[in-house]
This record gives sequence, structure tokens and C-alpha cells, in this order.
Amino acid sequence: MPTQLLARKSIDKLIRDSEDPGHALKKTLGPWSLTALGIGAVIGSGIFTVIGTAISGEQFDTSSMLNTPLASFLITHTALAGRPGAGPAIAISMVMVAFVCALTGLCYAELASMIPIAGSAYTYTYATLGELIAWIIGWDLILEYAGSNMSVSVGFAAHVVDLLDWFNLHPSAKWISPAYLPSGLQDFAGNNIYNPGWHFGFNIPAFLIVMLLTVVLVRGIRESASTNNMMVAFKLIAILIFVFSVISFIHPSNWHPFMPNGWSGVLTGGSIIFFTYIGFDSVSTAAEECRNPQRDLPIGIIATLVVCTVLYVSVAVCLTGLVPWRSMVGDAAPVVNALKKLSLLPGGHPLYWIRLIVLLGALMGMISSILVYQIGQSRVWFSMSRDGLLPKVFSRVHPLFRTPAFSTWVAGFVVALPSGLFDIGTLADLSNIGTLFAFVLVSVGVIVLRLREPDRHRSFVVPGGFIIPVLSVIFCFLLMAGLPIITWYRFIIWLVIGLFIYFFYSRHRSEFAKPR
Repeated sequence: MPTQLLARKSIDKLIRDSEDPGHALKKTLGPWSLTALGIGAVIGSGIFTVIGTAISGEQFDTSSMLNTPLASFLITHTALAGRPGAGPAIAISMVMVAFVCALTGLCYAELASMIPIAGSAYTYTYATLGELIAWIIGWDLILEYAGSNMSVSVGFAAHVVDLLDWFNLHPSAKWISPAYLPSGLQDFAGNNIYNPGWHFGFNIPAFLIVMLLTVVLVRGIRESASTNNMMVAFKLIAILIFVFSVISFIHPSNWHPFMPNGWSGVLTGGSIIFFTYIGFDSVSTAAEECRNPQRDLPIGIIATLVVCTVLYVSVAVCLTGLVPWRSMVGDAAPVVNALKKLSLLPGGHPLYWIRLIVLLGALMGMISSILVYQIGQSRVWFSMSRDGLLPKVFSRVHPLFRTPAFSTWVAGFVVALPSGLFDIGTLADLSNIGTLFAFVLVSVGVIVLRLREPDRHRSFVVPGGFIIPVLSVIFCFLLMAGLPIITWYRFIIWLVIGLFIYFFYSRHRSEFAKPR
């Protein structure tokens, strides 16, 4: 068994398997579509929803070790009643996160240009670190994508409610809120609608958007990419309109103090918002559907990071200049609500219409995020199934559309049903730790593959020798330390469940398993 746990799939065999007619995916994507896929994933929930929490932090009723960031607890040995926000220094958090992502993105680009196969970090790990680590990272990616989309879907539903409010429409709360509300539900005036706990209801907008996009994905990657391109264009226009429209409403006094919680707040803010940068990982999951992956993947990954960092920092600077950073505590729609507040002030009426444009852009942003994350999740399941680690039905390709239809449908229901039932804010943290863990293994994979196969052709090579991969590992662990201790516990439990499945099912059906 130890030999099987360390067994690696050769890169040549991975490429041959991907070209098998029964499992081959249609190659239709170019650099522009890949970049649009990445931007579609990155510019979504983070810039419109999670950014509020990253700026203002989180507060709880009592101090708790479990809710304390790991780094803070290791340094001070003190339990906190929440996490410190970055305040106006969120711009520094975003640049820091972009720097870490750039380091890892270069590692992804090198591996993706060598191993143009669906599955992203899972496939790269299988080729470099062996079957057991590949299973762990594949299981981790499932959590990462599902957790992200559950959170984004709930955020989408909240913005749908905001849009209906703009048109003065107010549907019953039972059909636009999760069935489980750990903090209850209040209206805009602070009146209690539901007490904490379960109530009769279902978040229909969150459920429907996932299922509608599942239908789009089943029909084909070309249709999915075309739909995403239109949504990306619309939300980029909306973001630019927001930035240029609010400049005259910015109050520089809101930027003081610039770093209210010091570097601890900057680190925590980066840790909170990190999962929204997973878009460039989603670019690599579509490697098998690229026309020229050796050239197009590095372009798509790096272009995604550059464009999204500029937009993130622009929105962050404007938002923290519009309203006091503390006012965004618990705000699930800080950008839209900031415009709503300002539109009620003297001279703010033009922002009433800007709010509608930004609201529509936010909805488009979240739709494209869900679209790309669902592509990533279904392709990971597809790849693991093709390797025998999951049931073969997950690698079944639709005879007409040439897409992994079964994996796509299952991924849709796995995300849609919990999104309708639960308020899943904490899953953003689970997605963060899963993403960072995947980034660590990808960076290690670059080092290992250079040592094992130094002569293999590389269309793209990370500059600087081993310096960038090593820095990527160090900074990823630093950001992981900014997550709460309870997130580490939950992540470990998820990995233990995955190891149980691997040892009792997957390893016996792997292509490396000995005949029984």
C-alpha cells in the first residue's frame, strides 16, 4: 500500500487519457475567454459583499478561542470576541493578497502549460506528489468550490431582495431567506422578523440561480463562456461607473485612521477576502478545453490577477472614502447600501440611478462567479472519477454536448439545496483555508517536478529558480494563520472524512490498486 499512496501519474499518460474519445472534452477556449472566466470568478462576491466584512471585521457576543485568528492566539494567548477589520487599509490587504496570488499564479502557469488537463491542482499534485496527496487536494477543492458557491448564492439572493426593494416590491420573507438563521432576521428598521434558529422557508433566489446555471453548463462550455463574457463586460462597466461617479462624494476624513487595527487587521482582512481571488485557479481547471493551453493559460492567469487587483483596490479606496469603515459591520451588500445612504442626502439623487446600475452589475458579478466555480467543481469530480478515485459515473460525458453532465448536475444540487436552507457565512473561511492549502501544494509541486523532470519542456517557466515557489508557500501559510481556529478544526474534520473515503473506497478502485 505505501507504494500506491506515493504512486504518480506520468504527465504523458495524463495527456493520453485526456485524448481518449470517450472522455475527451471539446477544445474551444482562447486567451480572451480564459481571462474572462478568471475575471468572472474573481470580480463577484468579494467586491460586492465580503469586502464589508474584510473592512469592518466581525464581532461576537463573547470572547472565544475558536473565533480568534490562529496567529493572534499564538502571539497573545488571548481569546478575542471576533476578528479585527482592516479599515481603510483594506487596499493594502488586497495588494498583499494579489502579491501572494501572483506568486502562486506563476506556479500554476508553469504546471498548467506542462499539464494541460482538467482538474487543476488535483491533476498537478497527482503528477508530482502522488495519489494520496492528490486525493487530499481533490477533496479539498470540492470543499473550496462548493463553499464558495454556497456563500455567493446566498449573497446573490440578498442582492435580489435589494433589487426588488428598489422597485418597491417586498415578497414574503419566508421565500427569500434561508430556513436556518443563526442570528435571526431583521428588517431595515431593525424589527425582528424571525428569531434565531429554524423557520418555515426556503431561499428560492439562491436555489434557482444555481440550477439555471447548471442547465447552461450542461449544454456546453462554449455557451457557458459566451454567457460569462457578456456578464463580465456588464459588471466591469458597472464597477467603472461606480468608481467615477462617487469620486466627488468621497470624504478623506473617512480614511483616518488609515490602519485602525494595525497589521493584524490588514492580515485578517486579506484572509477574509482571499477566496474571491480563486478565479485564476478556475482558469487552470479549464485547461483541457483550451485550443492552445501552453500559450493561453499563462496569459489568462496573469491577466486575471492584474485586471482584478486594479479594480479591487479602486473600489476599496472609494468605498472606505464614502462611509465610515465601522458602518459596514454585518453588511452583506456594503457597496449598494453605501450608495443608498448617500442617495438620500442633499445632492445625492443621481446616485439613486447609479445604485441600480451597480446593483445589476453586482448580480451579474455573482452569476458569473457561480458559473465559473461550478465549472471548476464539476471538472475536479470529472478528473477524480476518470482516475478511479470516484465512481465512474462522474466522468461520463454527454454524447451530444461533450460536457461532464452527471458531475455538473450533482454539483448543481450539492450547492443549490444548502444555499436554499442555510445561512453559510462561515463557509467563506472554509473556502479560504482550502484555497490556500491547494496553493501550497501547487507551489511545492513546481519544486518537485523541477527536481524529478528537469529536462521536460516547459512553455512557461517561473523566473528566479526556487525563490518564488518557496515565497508562495510561506505567504500562503501566513494568510492561513489569519483565519479563526474553528476554521482549522472544521478543515481537519473535512480532511479526515476524505481520508476515510479514500482508504475504504478510492484506493481499491484506483488504476494503481493491485488486483484483488
